Amino acid sequence: MDSLTERTPRVVSAVKLVRAAERKKTGQFLAEGFNAVSEAAKSGLVRELFFTSDALERHHALISSIEAGGARVFPITDRAAKALSDTVTPQGLVAVTGLVDVSLGRALADSPSLVAVPVEVAEPGNAGTVIRVADAAGADSVVLLGDSVDPHNGKCVRASAGSVFHLPIARERSIESGIEALRSAGLSIVATAADGEVDLDDADRLLQQPTAWLFGNEAHGLPESVARDADHRIRIPIHGRAESLNLATAAAICLYASARAQRRSGTS
Repeated sequence: MDSLTERTPRVVSAVKLVRAAERKKTGQFLAEGFNAVSEAAKSGLVRELFFTSDALERHHALISSIEAGGARVFPITDRAAKALSDTVTPQGLVAVTGLVDVSLGRALADSPSLVAVPVEVAEPGNAGTVIRVADAAGADSVVLLGDSVDPHNGKCVRASAGSVFHLPIARERSIESGIEALRSAGLSIVATAADGEVDLDDADRLLQQPTAWLFGNEAHGLPESVARDADHRIRIPIHGRAESLNLATAAAICLYASARAQRRSGTS
């Protein structure tokens, strides 16, 4: 089969998935690179796969297994790979996959014990890293509240290192409705706050119960009204001279603190 070029209709159609509106319209998005493509394949979500000759040499087994699984596979030129990528150095391996987000009800089904809740997170790299951390800490799901980034954004997918395919991810535009749904699922709402009344080092008993952690956006943190609506406001102690922690680091510390407390108490 001849390699498809950047002008081939099938490639042109796939390139449109870089745009959020096209992803919503078609129910598909692009997953680029070995990690993302291999995890999409394990989830059975790959519909089409594009690969360069170099990628075929490096990932022949993966490409063959995806083709055997029923997805359509297409060799492409390096220029086509560049058109399909939003990175400086394309990896030459891009899959068209089904969307991964689910309804809020589904994300909170089965009595979750730990949920990561980024609120109005705008930076896709940070959102992807929080999803990856939540996956690593054993969280049951991730709920993106408010005007948050699309988890299918290319940078978010790459930052998640495949974790977008591992756990339920839901989006809810209404912060108030989202928090109400979290409470209805039996979760205690916990917010990170620099002036929180509870120190994370002293929060184990609180964190042993099913918990939803609210994390604010990169520039402004949690809106004050949202932080006030939480059941508990917890501060991360700063023992050195750093002024603060970034979103992904704070999420990692908090989610692992919950995971440790729940495992020690046998509630997870």
